Amino acid sequence: MRRFESNQVARDYDALAPDGSEIRLLHSLDGASVVHCTLPVGAFTIPVRHRTVEEVWYFLAGAGQVWRKQGDREQVLDVSPGLSLTIPLATDFQFRNTGDVPLEFIITTTPPWPGENEAVVLDAGRWD
Repeated sequence: MRRFESNQVARDYDALAPDGSEIRLLHSLDGASVVHCTLPVGAFTIPVRHRTVEEVWYFLAGAGQVWRKQGDREQVLDVSPGLSLTIPLATDFQFRNTGDVPLEFIITTTPPWPGENEAVVLDAGRWD
């Protein structure tokens, strides 16, 4: 039987994601992991694609844009608090902060994030 867990989220980030965003670890179970992600004002991430995981994002604060691409299908989505989106397997993606406060969101990853080699850095994205 698994123990109950609780966590006080730190102000400082626990890790930098492979795309350069700031990650605060929340929890991980056998089927999923959950983190809090922040992207500073004016910043954009490195474009990546995941090898084995899918994600659901829920935006808490700020404003930004997310680029997603699968084959010939491509989208740039304006994001703000209350919006959610998915990053399915085999999706190229990148995001940027277009607001005047940090862009903050929750990410649920299934299966749980396996480690540093999960993200493949792409040669090109939407924003350089």
